[in-house]
Amino acid sequence: MSYSLSLYRFSDGELAELDMDVVRAVLSPVRAGREKVGDGATEYWIRAADGSEAEVGIFENFVSVENPQAGDVWKIIIELTDRLGAGILISSGAFLCPEGMRAQLPKGMEDDSVFVPVITLAAFERAAGPFTDPLT
Repeated sequence: MSYSLSLYRFSDGELAELDMDVVRAVLSPVRAGREKVGDGATEYWIRAADGSEAEVGIFENFVSVENPQAGDVWKIIIELTDRLGAGILISSGAFLCPEGMRAQLPKGMEDDSVFVPVITLAAFERAAGPFTDPLT
């Protein structure tokens, strides 16, 4: 079963560029294969210490996460989201984001958003779940 999500950050109602230094700082230590660059994206295969993995695509204005396995890889995804100051577009179409991003969202997006003080794994599980198996 495939699962995907995307990370976005907004400023003044527009998509904001990602801080690539933050992306490298979070993902480089857990990179499981060679970094691939092409078609405007940088792809990482990441592996957490417990062996759980995910494919991550880095674009100028968003991050895609494909097929994250149950395990500590979810902690890495949440850390990346938090450190980027981003929100998570979950498969239901809801956008989970920090309360501080509310004023930065595009007009009308607030209605489909779930606001939390901080992006945490527990907040993600409440917004995106219930999951049949625990994520970690």
